[in-house]
Amino acid sequence: MAKERIVSATEQPSDEEVVAPSIRPRTLSEYVGQAALKERLGIALEAARKRSRSMEHVLLYGPPGLGKTTLAHVIASELGSHASVTSGPALTKAGDLVGTLTRMQDRDVLFIDEIHRLPAAVEEFIYPAMEDYRIDFTVDSGMHAKVVTINLKAFTLIGATTRPGLLTAALRTRFGISHHLGFYPVADLLAILERATRIMHIGRVDATSLGMIAARSRGTPRVALRLLRRVHDFAIVRGDGTVVESTVEGALQLESVDALGLDALDRTYLRTIATVYEGGPVGVEALAATLGEDGGTLEDVVEPFLLQTGFVARTRQGRRITRAGAEHIGVAFRAQAAADGSDEETPGLFRE
Repeated sequence: MAKERIVSATEQPSDEEVVAPSIRPRTLSEYVGQAALKERLGIALEAARKRSRSMEHVLLYGPPGLGKTTLAHVIASELGSHASVTSGPALTKAGDLVGTLTRMQDRDVLFIDEIHRLPAAVEEFIYPAMEDYRIDFTVDSGMHAKVVTINLKAFTLIGATTRPGLLTAALRTRFGISHHLGFYPVADLLAILERATRIMHIGRVDATSLGMIAARSRGTPRVALRLLRRVHDFAIVRGDGTVVESTVEGALQLESVDALGLDALDRTYLRTIATVYEGGPVGVEALAATLGEDGGTLEDVVEPFLLQTGFVARTRQGRRITRAGAEHIGVAFRAQAAADGSDEETPGLFRE
């Protein structure tokens, strides 16, 4: 049976234990990180409260696990309203969206995850709902067809996506606030972990151990909280419940997470480029076929962190491993002249 991967594009059952409602921040002041976004949202929320109206629609995009769902709940809490959560693939027909929107009350928040996967027929119903708070629903067909207009309460739509390039321009331009969520620095992850230890009643843990977990969390709060729980479980079963450096090392070694937060799939991805494809360039579909993974999973889950750390370069010709990436997995890197005759350093031959 394959081991469950720490990093995933979707929430898993264990997320409900780790990111329970009590652990999710309830207000913008409790939310850690994303300072620029917090400032923008703070202004928009204050303006909405003073006008006694709903807030502008918000589009959040970035890698999974950075707090997009949490922000939707925070915005709803700040507005004193309710947040309804759904996803693009779940809204398969127009009726699904109509039923959801007609239940919305004034200033409620509708959060649609993976909004880029909305069917075209459903997306068309969102346009008048976002702009005029109404839905034009066609009843019957042919010469007996008629349009029924359903008026909606003023609501706020929050869309989240890991692939903003797949959104249509018509939908993207209807969001008043659009923001990219970046990876979190270690200091912010440490603050999130310290808050989580208090809420989860993990009393015996030192700052050094939490710092080790934060450094291996790939800049992602969801990963940090999952690792914290794995380490705590390991400490209870293999020790006396105290989280110390040796406990962190043992737990994360068991999870195949190295010092920089890369797991087995990340290292296999790098090694495949380095050895099978001689450093690249190689297309993502070829990599996906070799690894037996979905191409979208590699693009959304694996590559963002490897690109940020500088272990992989994404070019027009395909993916290339960099010197830093080769050194991290223990593969020799040798530069050679670029194919066009320039002196640029490109991945050359690799050997173990």
